[in-house]
Amino acid sequence: MKVFLTGGTGFIGTHLVSALLARGHHVTCLVRSPQKCAGLESRGVRLARGDLHTTEALREGCADAEVIIHLAGVIAGRNAAEFIRANRDGTANVLAAAQEANRTARVQRFVFVSSIAATGPTVPGRPLDESSPLHPVTPYGESKRAGEELVRAAGLPWTIVRPPIVYGEWDRATLRIFALANRGVLPLFGDGSQELSAIHGADLAQALAAAAETARAQGRVYFAAHPEITTARGLGLEVGRAVGHAKPFVIPIPVPIARVLLTVVGAAARVAGQASVLSAERAPEFLAPAWTCRADALTRDTGWRAQIDLATGLERTARWYRQEGWLR
Repeated sequence: MKVFLTGGTGFIGTHLVSALLARGHHVTCLVRSPQKCAGLESRGVRLARGDLHTTEALREGCADAEVIIHLAGVIAGRNAAEFIRANRDGTANVLAAAQEANRTARVQRFVFVSSIAATGPTVPGRPLDESSPLHPVTPYGESKRAGEELVRAAGLPWTIVRPPIVYGEWDRATLRIFALANRGVLPLFGDGSQELSAIHGADLAQALAAAAETARAQGRVYFAAHPEITTARGLGLEVGRAVGHAKPFVIPIPVPIARVLLTVVGAAARVAGQASVLSAERAPEFLAPAWTCRADALTRDTGWRAQIDLATGLERTARWYRQEGWLR
């Protein structure tokens, strides 16, 4: 198929481009940075130069696309308006270009990569599924929910996929956890009992490709996760083992102190004109009792199943970080 992909130069996008090419698809990527797209053309990827607010680039990418996978967005913003501009308004722009292309060449599927944050947290022992009501607790989650609403109303054949924590090679967000564990320390918000689902970037890439290819996935919302559930403490200790520390020193941060730290770090980032995932607005995310989900429906409808367990995925990620010099 001819696939137009936004976010193809990012962490998940890098895995997804490889998965799509391996499955024989023809890929066009929306790209902003010449440096990031240097290796794409040599692999036969066509480029549409611009961003989510560049109308001509979006039209060019969607023009002959049979499948559009909208992955691009922001996970860190200085305020709610930045999340809305990227994750809602950017989605609206891609949909407009897709609707225009659909008048002359049938778009078979629009795959929107949302987030578990659009649904909101759950409680221990009760992983979310597709019937769970939406109650996002952060501006990021609200912006992803808004994007989902636009996708549903656009009149295109759609599929929405909500991943939980995504980790793996090329990921700079979870690199911070690896760097701390590599120093032998593991600060945790709360007591570390928060339950978590996770998925390796390569597994998520295969899930998105399967969702795009499968007729039964049209008009459906899915979670994509490995069935293994861990805790914040368990994840940190597993990262410690992956980097060679049998047991990093755990530093629990009581909830009141955690809220103060998040407020201070977020305020400092705003003063510096930077976006940070650490902020007072994200406290409900970091301090929620559980962020877990089930991928049973995606497996049932597409046959996809996560292959990379947490220990294997973290070891693989740590090895790549060291090879690339990201972790010393």
